[in-house]
Formats: sequence, C-alpha cells, structure tokens
Amino acid sequence: MSFVEIVVLAGGVGGARFLTGLREVAPPSSVTAVVNTGDDVTMHGLRICPDLDTVVYTLGGGIDPERGWGRAGESWTVKEELAAYGAEPTWFGLGDRDLATHLVRTRMLDAGYPLSDVTAALADRWQPGVTVLPMSDQRVETHVVVDDPATGRRTAVHFQEWWVRHRAEPQAHAFVQVGAEQARPAPGVVEALARADAVVLAPSNPVVSVGTILGVPGLRDALLATPGRVVGISPVVDGGVVRGMADRCLPVLGVEVSAEGVGRHYGARSDGGLLDAWLVHTGDPAQVPGVDVRAVPLLMSSPEATAAMARAALDAAGVRLDG
Repeated sequence: MSFVEIVVLAGGVGGARFLTGLREVAPPSSVTAVVNTGDDVTMHGLRICPDLDTVVYTLGGGIDPERGWGRAGESWTVKEELAAYGAEPTWFGLGDRDLATHLVRTRMLDAGYPLSDVTAALADRWQPGVTVLPMSDQRVETHVVVDDPATGRRTAVHFQEWWVRHRAEPQAHAFVQVGAEQARPAPGVVEALARADAVVLAPSNPVVSVGTILGVPGLRDALLATPGRVVGISPVVDGGVVRGMADRCLPVLGVEVSAEGVGRHYGARSDGGLLDAWLVHTGDPAQVPGVDVRAVPLLMSSPEATAAMARAALDAAGVRLDG
C-alpha cells in the first residue's frame, strides 16, 4: 500500500465516524485528525473537550454507539450526587466513566502540559490508530449571541449552554470564537498540512466546527497552501442535516441549508475559497463554481458505507492506494 499523508479537519460525531471509514481504507499512520476545540468548556472545575473525546472514544471503541458521544456502558452516580447537592450546572451531565478522562486532562493541564500533549497521553490509552491533534493549545470557546429572555437585550452564552441546555431554541444572531485572535495552531498542525497529499473537510458543522478550526490565525493560510487537493463532504443530505444543529447555524451566516449552499460558502480554492472538490449525496443538486462536484452516497449507515464514502473522498483528492 502506498504511503500518503491525509489531514482531516473534524468536529465531533460526523468527523469521528468519517475517520473510522478512512482508517479502513488508508494506512492509519498516514492520517492526522485536526479536531475542533471551540466546544470545550469548564464544568464542575473540570476541563471538557467534547469533540476530541468523541473522536478518540469512537476510534478507540469506547463510544456510546446510540448517543454518538460519551462512553459506552456509562453510569451516572456522580451526576446524581451533584444534583442532590444542587451543584450547578445541573443541565450538563458527566458520566462516571467519562469523568475519569476529564479528571486526567484537568490534572495535566493544571500541571502545565499543553492540550496537545494531554491529548496524546489520553490517546495512548485508546489507541485510535490515527494522529489526533487539537486545533490549538490555546483556549478558544465558541459563544452564541442571543436575546436575553429577561431583558430582551442581546447577550452571549457559551455554545454548550445554547445547545445542551436550550436545545438551540433561542435565535442565534452571531457566533463568536472567544480567544481565537490570540490562538495559534497546535504543534504539528501546520506541518501536517504542508505535507498533505489530501485534506478532507469532514461532514462536520461548517460554522462551529470547521469554521472554528479555520478561525485560528494561520490555519486557513496553511490549508490554502497545502500541496494536496482539498475535498469537502457535505453535512447536508437530502436538504437536511443528519445530526447536530448545522441547520440552526448556517442561516445566521446567510448560508442556505443545502449541499450547494454549504459548498458555495466554502468556495473554490482557485478563487480564494477552500475547496478543490465537493462531495454531495446522490441526488442532491449542487453547482459550485470552480469546484469538482461529485455525487456519491453520504449516509454513514454501516461501516461499509462509511469506508466507501472515505474512498470516494480520496478518489476526489486524486489519491490512489495500492493493495
């Protein structure tokens, strides 16, 4: 099998599941996942990195397959005890198994280790088979500008509160990546892009996952300079999102919730955008000027279907794997 280097920009569930398929068709050692950390939050004194954990748990076989996040075989004793104390926030649940990850991460961060080193240490336990990098070692947190129901004035809440507590019901007016201006790509991220034979934008939220990653200063420029082709995978299938809340985020930027809308939002790399190729679901109409648009099945309904989708992404990138 030919050795290639592949970089995937990924959010949580969609990105993690795509990576399982890619791992089946490409040499795992050739894959680097650059993962969104804008969803990160501190709860009960613990640093929680939802997307990083979802990627590592999924690839390491520890994910809850029904929820798509958190640990399989989870129990909730600590959550129940915190609720009995009335300890806020009560709307964010930490499972007992998951809690161990956050305890280790927080202890290492408090000891001065950067997030990239902490992530590598946690991945050493799970053996995901790919290199997992946070987008940045610096703290970046996505906040959502909404109307305060009490005052009617606009206020900002953490993304987790908007999504988990309020189920994305308050109308979002803007998404703000707090700390992004001072952030820089984590060690290894720019280097991986500089060597990449292919870069894949996973079927993750274009606004608060892929968009947040590319909001780290220097990362978008590194992507545009990559020698490999950049292939995006539409998170919109049959006019709707399969998981998550991209349909609540895209209109805030004036982007149509469609495969064509997201493709045009990313734009052609030849014209200052991001894409060389764009994969849309079979039957979804999409015209993106300057971009090689290909229609293939995008529902990750089985390991075989996910692997086929990953293979289509590599084909669109011009990557040929022997064996």
